[in-house]
Amino acid sequence: MNRYETKLADVVASAEASLRDCLVVIEKHGVETVHVVDERDRLVGVLDATAIHQALIAGAGMADPAREHVHPPVATVPPDHSRAHVLDVMRALRIAELPVVDASGRVVGVHAGQRVIGGDRRDNWAVLMAGGRGTRLAPLTDTVPKPMLPVAGRPILERLVLHLVGMGIDQIFISVNHLRDVIEAHFGDGARFGCSITYLREEPNQPLGTGGPLGLLRSHAPAAPVLVMNGDLVTEFAVGDLLDTHAEAGVVATVATSAHQHQVPFGVLEADRGRRLRRIVEKPTVSWSVNAGIYVIEPRLLDRIPPGELFPITSLLDDCLHRGEPVGLWRLHEGWQDIGRPEELARARGDR
Repeated sequence: MNRYETKLADVVASAEASLRDCLVVIEKHGVETVHVVDERDRLVGVLDATAIHQALIAGAGMADPAREHVHPPVATVPPDHSRAHVLDVMRALRIAELPVVDASGRVVGVHAGQRVIGGDRRDNWAVLMAGGRGTRLAPLTDTVPKPMLPVAGRPILERLVLHLVGMGIDQIFISVNHLRDVIEAHFGDGARFGCSITYLREEPNQPLGTGGPLGLLRSHAPAAPVLVMNGDLVTEFAVGDLLDTHAEAGVVATVATSAHQHQVPFGVLEADRGRRLRRIVEKPTVSWSVNAGIYVIEPRLLDRIPPGELFPITSLLDDCLHRGEPVGLWRLHEGWQDIGRPEELARARGDR
């Protein structure tokens, strides 16, 4: 069942709905739980088939209102919780569905196994670059592709796929090369992750870099701006805000930026024009905006990717600037970490 075939309204019921109505919801939409809400869509309680059967055995009638038999949910999650985190909670609690409840108590979505019911679907496609060899992380990457290294119990690439699905993107392309069979065996066609996954396969001895695989996307003819990102990032960035910002800015591409800080380990001396000491700043921290490895590009830019050649995506951005085309920047405020070196992997795993 497509994750968007079922709407949120299909799996919630009003407090005055009958037990019969709730059973129909369960049977028709393949869920285990009906979420009962009041007139303001605030969660009153939940009902599953077992609870309904128990109520009937106790003497309730099929026409009884649901509000008289609901029980509290095992748990709820706020809208900003990541899909990976939610699935971990569901597995730990051994529950099939978990309602998303906002600050006012309204049910705004339901995580249900392979589906996110109530999420806003986006027409944008995403491309995850996962073909690199990850030589700096050898020997770990001799048998495991770098994006498949686990962080907090899940491969990095799986966390990205789940995050995109949770944010409404269900068409995902993964560029593969080094140990690609490992990646393809894990994700398959994407169905069990709630999306459709297509592989952009590089030639084994011809890596295409961070931009070259986009040339393989051209034949698929995307109709909306494409989200492109490195497959070795640990981040839960605001996908919707990035895409909306790009659409509103009138640019051909948008680059996500993160802040990189460095603390100078010495006292810095500031002088005036006469070369006299003006002040001493002890161990200051300086900050730069750096490329976060996340981009949005207009589909027409795909025609500029040279076929079958190593091509960094930054060369595409340089070409846009050379042509006088506007390229936007978007500040990433959420946590972000690039996993390229052993110390970065250790930090992402909480080992240091």
